[in-house]
Amino acid sequence: MNDLIKGAYDLHVHSGPDMLPRKVDDPELADRFIKAGLKGYLIKSHYNCTAERARVITMFRPECQVFGSITLNNAVGGINPMAVEMAGRGGAKNVWFPTVDAENEQIHFASHPYKAMPYWAIVQQQMKEDGIDVKTINILKDGKLIKEAYEVCEIIAKYNMILSTSHISKEETFALVKAAHEAKVKRIVITHVTFPATFYTIEEQKELLKYGAMMEHCYTTVSTGKVDKEVMMEQMRAIGPENIILGTDLGQKANVYPDEGLSNFADMLHAEGFSDKDIMTMIVKNSNALVE
Repeated sequence: MNDLIKGAYDLHVHSGPDMLPRKVDDPELADRFIKAGLKGYLIKSHYNCTAERARVITMFRPECQVFGSITLNNAVGGINPMAVEMAGRGGAKNVWFPTVDAENEQIHFASHPYKAMPYWAIVQQQMKEDGIDVKTINILKDGKLIKEAYEVCEIIAKYNMILSTSHISKEETFALVKAAHEAKVKRIVITHVTFPATFYTIEEQKELLKYGAMMEHCYTTVSTGKVDKEVMMEQMRAIGPENIILGTDLGQKANVYPDEGLSNFADMLHAEGFSDKDIMTMIVKNSNALVE
């Protein structure tokens, strides 16, 4: 395992048990992280708040600090301030705005079908066949941020949680980040900036930096060919390590384990000429700053 990742957190992990099939459950993953010298990870679920689950794992694996989060998809009522309030009281560290239910993701998926249908899309198809109304979520109405989004920002600030933009559109992101900045949210992450449905140009990222946001790059985006490696490396060099957080977005059964992905990411960056200091800034220093 790469020494450059020691002491890091992976703040974008899809571990199990989850409603979707996952490569690894939390007890095994915590053991893997401890063995690799990693501090811990943050659990992301598209459907359920993971705060309580994270507390249980940390209780039984105290050498691994595990954090929970909530994702504002339909399963929790969408942009639901009460759900975020409860998540904050329960110790959740991150609030993800809509992912699979985001209108932007649904539009992109319809026009750019995946080689293999993702599990979340299969779930949505099954629900539609069962007569369940699967609504899409847009946090703008008539071009303005909805009231509930402002309220969520205030709750995030109150509990000093991380705000992650997830799969919403660029228009939604710029409105949200501006509102979060005004609400004094201290931790803002622009989620996987090279992901096809959420691809941000270098110029757009520089504009978002003005609001104190950090740019997230994920290993799975490049390892699965969703973005060319050269494009990701160009963005990283232009934005600078101090403004970037690296995670894996791993947990899918067909991919490597998250700890392996983080190590592979460090190796890739080293081969691309990034210094040890720069790699450790993006993987170790910045992940620690976001959660500690």
